[in-house]
Amino acid sequence: MQFKGLTFGIPKEIMPGEKRVAAIPETVEKLVAGRATVLVEKGAGEGAYFMDDDYRKAGARIVEDVAVIYAESDVVLKAKEPLFNSEKNKHEVEMMPRGQVLVTFLHPAAPDNHEMVRKLAEQGVTSLTLDGIPRISRAQAMDALTSMSTVAGYKSVLMAANRIAKFLPMIGSAVGMIQPANVLVLGTGVAGLQAVATAKRLGAVVSAVDIRPDAAEHAKSLGAKIIDTGVPAEVAIGEGGYARHLPQEWLLKEREAVAEAVARADIIIATALVPGRQAPVLLTEKMVQSMSPGSAIVDVAVDQGGNCELTAGGEIIEKYGVSIDGTKNIPGLVPASSTQMLAKNIYNYISYFIKDGKIELDLEDEIIASSIVTKDGALLHAGTKEAMGLN
Repeated sequence: MQFKGLTFGIPKEIMPGEKRVAAIPETVEKLVAGRATVLVEKGAGEGAYFMDDDYRKAGARIVEDVAVIYAESDVVLKAKEPLFNSEKNKHEVEMMPRGQVLVTFLHPAAPDNHEMVRKLAEQGVTSLTLDGIPRISRAQAMDALTSMSTVAGYKSVLMAANRIAKFLPMIGSAVGMIQPANVLVLGTGVAGLQAVATAKRLGAVVSAVDIRPDAAEHAKSLGAKIIDTGVPAEVAIGEGGYARHLPQEWLLKEREAVAEAVARADIIIATALVPGRQAPVLLTEKMVQSMSPGSAIVDVAVDQGGNCELTAGGEIIEKYGVSIDGTKNIPGLVPASSTQMLAKNIYNYISYFIKDGKIELDLEDEIIASSIVTKDGALLHAGTKEAMGLN
């Protein structure tokens, strides 16, 4: 049987506001059918409306002490990166025994996560990050980043709409027409396209920018006005059609190209990412200062460092009268839908590298090579090593 002899642990997420869980009764039932033992922390699924009894019926054992889950599990499945557990007065990584496998969103290239990644290596944990799974056809069913980007793009517009002090659509009134809000979307991958579509549905005037011509064309098809950055396709497009990390000269040109649109924007949704790398800074402090007071930025790219120079990870701050939202778990704000998607992605991913009760991590395989972060005390993730200056 596929999972025979393995114990999977599902701890409750401790990031503030995080309501998702890494497994649902449906995926637990599949693990148990594969002869696995599944330990679920008490209340782990309640935030996403999956109750303990549902997990029990699926064959899981409900555990009150999370330390037991870490101590007894071969594989730990989480939604977000390990954090300091104030109830246990220790970091979650400190509860992980050497050789344990951790599957979660680590966002290891983000500066805020570097110390945590070092801890994982020192502890001898084999860690795999869901945001490293490549967007290739054979990995579609396990592509949690795409799933969560869909949620984040949708929710980010609603968050910003709630924060600005004006209507999004054009509104007719007894005193005349009130003009619609201007929304600028930076990066039109999965999250950006969903943001464009949501802002258009809400009646805003939408502009978008992406250095990749095809991605910009997709945004145009949804009704966005496209801002041309002037970055040549051969510089902009990397392997697999992803955005490439731009040399400084071209990054400066991109900032110059969007500066005018930034100054006009009531809302900016920042989603520009380079796979496995720190997010490019597209909004400088000076650019934020050019925006009208009462405007709002939602930095969806915050998990990889953020597109805005002023973003504070995990916080909502105000600078120059502009709200800058650095919420780190936007998909967690839509817990029911995002958990359904995430849990199935995770199950498909672990099913890929676990065969006949054995964890087989082939470092020559593109999916594993892109998503593995630490193993046997070593840091293997190329983007993280680059961000740490270790290359």
